[in-house]
Amino acid sequence: MFEGRDLFISTNHGKEKVIGPMMFESLGINCFTSPEINTDLFGTFSGEIERLDDPFTTAKNKCKKGMELSGFDMVLASEGSFGPHPTLLFVPADDEILVLIDNKNDLLISAREISTDTNFGAKEIYTEEELLDFALKHLFPSHAMILKSNGSGSNDVIKGITKKEDLIKGFSELQSKYRSVLIETDMRAMYNPSRMKVIGAACKKLIDKIKSCCPTCNLPGFSVSEVVQGLPCELCGAPTHSTLKYIYRCQKCNYNQIEMYPNTRQYEDPMFCNVCNP
Repeated sequence: MFEGRDLFISTNHGKEKVIGPMMFESLGINCFTSPEINTDLFGTFSGEIERLDDPFTTAKNKCKKGMELSGFDMVLASEGSFGPHPTLLFVPADDEILVLIDNKNDLLISAREISTDTNFGAKEIYTEEELLDFALKHLFPSHAMILKSNGSGSNDVIKGITKKEDLIKGFSELQSKYRSVLIETDMRAMYNPSRMKVIGAACKKLIDKIKSCCPTCNLPGFSVSEVVQGLPCELCGAPTHSTLKYIYRCQKCNYNQIEMYPNTRQYEDPMFCNVCNP
């Protein structure tokens, strides 16, 4: 269904360098992109353009834009979000969503990877010492920095800084006009090797989904559609928030398959029970 076909990767941030080889080696798909695509229209990390939709919808919209531009019937796009981890609330996380739309076979297959392997951060600074301290702690110069004005109504932004002399120069220029300067990690994929790794992990999940076919109709994308909580406590038997089962569902024929105890445990430790350990 996929071998030998062409895939347009809807990005202008270099993600094809990670995604392209993986899709070709695993599925035999030929990957392309174009300098004419501008995915910044859907939002920028540095704030000049606000992202109006949720990450999944944004990735789908990027796919649609890629199809319009390229004329391909198969397009892939990704969208990243950065902030507190959903369960480790004080730990920053990179949340990546990949969406593949195949119009020829009327398929949409997506994958998600959440990782704490990120240098994401920002700080208001006043001195060159603070500037260099933040940059080095956030993996500069292998990971680029962004400097922004901190003045009301101003939009001075310097992106993609990867050299110490450029970082100091940019800081001096902005500080001469504003009381303080904002320094941020540049989260665009081509400037952030940590993010590229997470995108690669999400792509691996996407490939695994594509290779997973429905036992009934044999279409790809047969994957977990619902995670059901309720694993019983080993001591009192009350349902906990831990996973009891996965429900797999085909998006075409709606065939369902249930996998009980996907984490290989039939009972949960009482320490995670709201009854035994409220």
